[in-house]
Amino acid sequence: MSMTDLLNAEDIKKAVGAFAAVDSFDYKKFFQMVGLKKKTPDDVKKVFHILDKDKSGFIEEEELGFILKGFSSDARDLSAQETKKLMAAGDKDGDGKIGAEGGSL
Repeated sequence: MSMTDLLNAEDIKKAVGAFAAVDSFDYKKFFQMVGLKKKTPDDVKKVFHILDKDKSGFIEEEELGFILKGFSSDARDLSAQETKKLMAAGDKDGDGKIGAEGGSL
């Protein structure tokens, strides 16, 4: 399954383009722009599993840095500051990773 099986390719392209500048990433706006806010919890979990590159059941900080590439292979990596901000938002129990059930991205 690919990201475009779940989300509109044009929406993904626009969202990735909107945050092309380093330190411009706003995860709430990005997830809204790609259409995740309108998806069912089951579809959101499917997206989560696509982003979980090592298939551990969690998205760790190392994987978060490449999250935009999970949506579009030619997207940029997140900066260290953006990655830490995203981790802080999604890691509700402070274990350094975001789970499919516990994260609130």
